[in-house]
Amino acid sequence: MRIGYNPNKDKKQELNDFFHQVVIPVYIPDSEGYFKDSLKILEYCLKSLFKTIHPKTYITVVNNGSCIEAAEYLTDLQKTGKIHEIINTTNIGKLNAIIKGISGHNFTFITISDADVLFLENWQEETYNVFEKFPKTGAVCPTPSSKSLKNYTFNIWFDLLFSKSLRFTKVKNPTALKAFAESVQNPNMYQDIYLEKYLTVSKDNFRAVVGAGHFITTYRKEVFENSRIRYSNFMLGGDSEAKLLDLPVVEKGMWRLSTEENFAFHLGNIEEKWMEETLEKIKPNNFLPDNPIFLQKIKFSRIGFIVKHKLFSKILTRQKIWYYCLKIKGLSKSETLKYIQKNE
Repeated sequence: MRIGYNPNKDKKQELNDFFHQVVIPVYIPDSEGYFKDSLKILEYCLKSLFKTIHPKTYITVVNNGSCIEAAEYLTDLQKTGKIHEIINTTNIGKLNAIIKGISGHNFTFITISDADVLFLENWQEETYNVFEKFPKTGAVCPTPSSKSLKNYTFNIWFDLLFSKSLRFTKVKNPTALKAFAESVQNPNMYQDIYLEKYLTVSKDNFRAVVGAGHFITTYRKEVFENSRIRYSNFMLGGDSEAKLLDLPVVEKGMWRLSTEENFAFHLGNIEEKWMEETLEKIKPNNFLPDNPIFLQKIKFSRIGFIVKHKLFSKILTRQKIWYYCLKIKGLSKSETLKYIQKNE
């Protein structure tokens, strides 16, 4: 039986000041083997996040079937107001956890991050700068990669093939590229030419690197609006990240870019001395935006997506054409051959 009138019926949601959401799926089933240091890694991740974000950032953590120790750690952070939302689930996989995390909200920007990221100073401000300088941007990664020039980027190639704004330029922080390669147990990931030059877009002396990774990326909210993806069959990997995080960006006519400088580190699953030392050096954020930047509406069509992403990509990546494209974008003959031979 119901008596009375629910005071929340027909009541509109109250507005808040948050315009940027950070979603972090966490899976720490125990403290043994592969996960021995995972709770400490998570602490580095969240402490660096708290230090580097502005007050209008809403933090969502999806506890994806973690152990009691990890769950209690997250609960304590929520009680003190450092985490705004915790979603507790059984282990439903990374992508399904992300889907849960972004549902039920309406923020201008959504950052999706792994739980082993060390956020560095100014990552938010520099991310916003990329969105502002390049209005077609739909996703920004704060860790640039010289090997991302063909990773769901053919709409950029199509738009700027004959523009001087799309050029190979000197890698700003090759040490960061080496650090990422080491963190994923692939020290030979970046060799010679990849540590020297990467493909960038430029405007008014500001540059961004073509392509974006997955382990931490910020998206415009429009990327996930009307999404057809409701569930992933993969616990991790497979084609799930491409379908949820990559394709929707280019399907909606947007670019995938990275900051020119490195603004985050990948920690992996083993604690190392440099992690605490780097965390201690991070200065608390003093970036206080009044409002989110103005984002232009991007026009797109299904035909445009097919032409740029499917048809144009097949033409561009033919060996002789790809060789020519790399050359006209600023590589010498020997550099072009190295880029191709290293199998980017």
